[in-house]
Amino acid sequence: MAEGLFNAKAPPGWWAGSAGTEPAAQVRPEAIAVMREIGIDISSHRPKHLRDTLGSDVALVIGLCQEEACPVVPGVRSEEWPLPDPAGSTDLAVYRRLRDELRRRIDDLTRRLRIAN
Repeated sequence: MAEGLFNAKAPPGWWAGSAGTEPAAQVRPEAIAVMREIGIDISSHRPKHLRDTLGSDVALVIGLCQEEACPVVPGVRSEEWPLPDPAGSTDLAVYRRLRDELRRRIDDLTRRLRIAN
């Protein structure tokens, strides 16, 4: 959800790729449904492992870790947004709350990135 939200309003020169230390086999249908509600289609997204996405073009890592420590990427600016993982739930309200909190934080982040550029 974070990747889709960020890329929908990314400042020029920025894009997001989402990855985790223990990626699921597929994007949860609940996440796809609540993103579709706001006009963002993430149905083609696939979970990726962090080691497969980190390259020399990474300028910022946002860790959504709550239960475990967020990975540290030496030499890369990072922020931690400890948010609950909704993966065990099928309740769309849980996914909507997470989507809306991510959207709030991403709106703030994109404003800060635009000011910094």
